This record gives sequence, structure tokens and C-alpha cells, in this order.
Amino acid sequence: MIQSSSLDANVLFDEVTTVLWIGGMLLDGVEWFLEHVFGAGMDVLADLLGTPMLGYPYMQRAYLAAVCIAVIGPVVGTFLVHREMAMIGDTLAHTAFAGVAVGLFLNSALSLTLSPLLTAFVVAVVTALLVELLVEHAGAYSDTSLAIVLTGGFAVGSILITATDGGIAVGIDAYLFGSLSTVSTENVGILILMSILVGGLVTIAYRPLLYVTFDAVAARAARLNVSLYKRLMVVLTALVVVSGMQIMGVILVAAMLVVPVAAATEVARSFKQSILLAILAAEFAAITGVTLSYVYGIAAGGSVVIAAISVYAIALASQKLTYWLPSVRRSRHRPEQSQKELGADGGKQE
Repeated sequence: MIQSSSLDANVLFDEVTTVLWIGGMLLDGVEWFLEHVFGAGMDVLADLLGTPMLGYPYMQRAYLAAVCIAVIGPVVGTFLVHREMAMIGDTLAHTAFAGVAVGLFLNSALSLTLSPLLTAFVVAVVTALLVELLVEHAGAYSDTSLAIVLTGGFAVGSILITATDGGIAVGIDAYLFGSLSTVSTENVGILILMSILVGGLVTIAYRPLLYVTFDAVAARAARLNVSLYKRLMVVLTALVVVSGMQIMGVILVAAMLVVPVAAATEVARSFKQSILLAILAAEFAAITGVTLSYVYGIAAGGSVVIAAISVYAIALASQKLTYWLPSVRRSRHRPEQSQKELGADGGKQE
């Protein structure tokens, strides 16, 4: 028994060591990419455009983080919007806030060194699975279930903040509202890893996810594991929300799952095209928002979301004009045509 326990401990130690080694290698790779590839390219661009901010390391990290968020947000959000589950992003964002509060509370109360992002990941993933379970059994009242989880998550976070006499409130502000200056190399590494993971899983499971999104009944009849793919999607949503809240903020990160997709849906003619256009809209909003945040000293998350809403307004206006202009042209031509018909008929047709 003692030998077996010792063997298990050694195996566990080896596995933890391997994970830490892989994590260290990934972090080194991210640092190398930031400095020698992305950073070098941004330095050249800063010299060409005469824009010093593009050469600042913290701005380079912020831009790269925003670019990653603008990819994974619409990729997952497109499935959620067409499944009419757009509110789940906001729900998981508020429970991620509770996860951050848990991490900061444990660090303060027990003198631990837990990463708030780690506890946010755990709480958000567990909540995502709970939310999917509630939605499956709630039927027509799924929005009520989401509202309960949303308010409950925020309530837990607020209780933990006040339980320490507000001592962790300062630490949680960056997660609530987002900040350019607090985006670290580790945060960028997490976002790059999440981009690869989310993009890879969605690519592999694209057809089943599409089938489940538009016709779950037919997918179940085709012997697809509908519950599995639904849970996969909500877990991916949780990962996207937690990964992006460092720069976007808990309150606004869910907007990147919905607003660019809504803009793309106005003009797209296919599901794949809506994903592509949503990514393009999100990239424009992210880059514009981060730039405005630096220039005017405003919150990064808020400026990104306002830029995304502006893109949606433009897409909506262009779509309305597309329908309005032909109808105006037809209405202008109709009187002329009727007068010609009357003249040719000698007035008898009237």
C-alpha cells in the first residue's frame, strides 16, 4: 500500500511537472512571438505611420489580445445567436465575476497565491454546464433560468467583496471594466491558446454543431449526441468570456459574442459568411476601440463595444437602404408607365 501510494504520488508529480514545463514553453513562445514577430512588425508600422503608441509593449499586448478576442468571440457567438441563446454570454460573464471574486477572496483570507483567472475558469465552466442543464429542463422558461444564474453569480461576487471589508475591491476593478495596462504576457498567451483551442474544436465539430444549432430534433433523429455538442458550445463560451474579460471587462465581454454577429447577420447570405463577416466586424471594432481607448484615456471594453455597435448600426442602415431604394425607384416609374398606357389606349382604359 505504501509503495502504491508512493508510486501514485510520483506519477502525479511527474504529470504536474510536465504540465508546468509545457506551460513554461508556451509562455516562452508567446514572449518570443510578441518580441520578435508581432512586436517587430508593430515597431516597423509605428515608424512608417509615425505613431509611437504602436511601439509600446503594453499597447502591442493589448492589440494582440483584442485581435484574439475578435476571432473567438464571433466564432462561438454565431452559434449562440442562431440558437437564440445570446443571453448566455452575459450570464457566464457575471458568474466569471464571481469566480474572480472567489480567487481574490481566497488569496486575501488564506494568504494563497491563486490566479483569479484560474478560479474564474473553473467557476465559469461549472456554471456553463449547470446552465445547459437548466435550459434543457426549463423549456420555455430558459430565459428565466439564465436570469437567475446571472443575478446569483453577481450576488455571490458582491458578497465576497464586502466580506473582506472591500479589501479586494481594488483588485477586482480591472476585471469589471477592463484595462489596457493590466494585459500581461500571460493573458496574451492564454488568449492565443484559447484561439487555437476554440478554433480547432469548432472546425472539427462544425457540421454537428451546425446541425444541432438549426434543428436539434433532426440531429437527435440522426443519432447525434445533441447534449454533448450543446455542452461543448457553452463550455467554449465560458472559456471565451474568461479569456477576454481582462481587456474587455466582465460587464462588456459578452458583447463580443453578440454585436458583431448581429451586424454580420444583417448582410450575410450564408452561415459561413456570417462567421467571416462577424470576425471582420469584430476585428475593426477591437482595433478601433483599443486605439480610441489610448488616445482619449477611456475604458477599453466600452470603446470596443461602442465601435461594434456603430458597425451594427451601419450594417442595419445599409440593409434598410438596400430595400428602400428599389421600392422608391419602382414607385417613381409606376405613374409614368400608367400615363403611357392611358395615352396609347386613347383614354378608354381609364
